[in-house]
Amino acid sequence: MMSFPLLRVAKAALVSGIAATALTGCMGANSHAPQLPSANFVQNQEGPGEEYIIGPLDELQIFVWRNPELGGKVQVRPDGRITTPLITDMPAVGKTPTMLQQDIKLQLSQYITDPIVSVIVTTFNSTFSQQVRVVGATEKPASIPFRANMTVLDAMIAVGGLGEYAAGNKARLVRFDKGTGKQHEYALRLNDLIKRGDIKANVRLQPGDVIIIPESMF
Repeated sequence: MMSFPLLRVAKAALVSGIAATALTGCMGANSHAPQLPSANFVQNQEGPGEEYIIGPLDELQIFVWRNPELGGKVQVRPDGRITTPLITDMPAVGKTPTMLQQDIKLQLSQYITDPIVSVIVTTFNSTFSQQVRVVGATEKPASIPFRANMTVLDAMIAVGGLGEYAAGNKARLVRFDKGTGKQHEYALRLNDLIKRGDIKANVRLQPGDVIIIPESMF
């Protein structure tokens, strides 16, 4: 007969073995998902990306070099148009900032020679396709306006980091591929990124990405 102390030791070893097996299984499942290439922590651009599509109620800052009175802050109206000095009811929705500045430049060319125009989106109120969503075990799940060079670290800072019971290294990034019309999932290592400062775990985001963070079972 096995003594009670030895029985307790055997039970403890059995429980530890089951937990280790379960944890190994979870880690193995996570390793099957493809991973994205690492991104730099510090980026040199903070505005929206070049492919950002202007939406209704977005706020724009328009600069006209040497003619500041022709620019200024404007909000895209619900009908998708903007009005600036010398330009009335110009369509803006559905265009990138670069496309809109070219259209403004063309219109202003009727009044001034070789105008130099810049358009910056200062406030984002666009659709989910232009945002990054973070859901699951985080401090404050949210939809975040996408900006150029945005990374997973930027998104996690915006939502206040991981929740108390988050399984950060089991997180997934869901991305829709417009070219193929298919949805893809990628593994994320948020614990390594946030708690251990592993720079290789930081990856670049794209408009429409969804970050899903499950809760830990242990």
